[in-house]
Amino acid sequence: MVRLGAMLFLLLGLATGPVAAAEPGDAIRAVITAQLRAFQADDAETAFSFAAPVIKWQFRDPDTFMAMVRHGYPAVYRPRSVAFGALKQVGAEWAQDVHFIGPDGTGAIGRYIMQRQDDGNWQIAGVYMRPVPELGA
Repeated sequence: MVRLGAMLFLLLGLATGPVAAAEPGDAIRAVITAQLRAFQADDAETAFSFAAPVIKWQFRDPDTFMAMVRHGYPAVYRPRSVAFGALKQVGAEWAQDVHFIGPDGTGAIGRYIMQRQDDGNWQIAGVYMRPVPELGA
């Protein structure tokens, strides 16, 4: 009986898409994780696909975008470790903190600015990095 109740709860939860979508944390974390995997695979096209229009306009093509990340954000490009922190709503956007240990052992927190697009998908509109030495090894 408990199993049936749990299944009904799960099915009802899936059927209420807009209610479940009110808290975008899982979707936001999935986008960031997918982009980090694309960086690890040196897949510029896929990594660029997660960028919001303002970022695509600024960098114009996947290779230029990947070069910027590779040279300017080594902790994001090749992290030793990644952990998700706080998620906060800021107006129409959301800010997801991500804790990184970079390839050199230096700690940093990236604040990902996330925007929901007209099609409902989340994209990354910017990342603001700040060093946090106590996170490092």
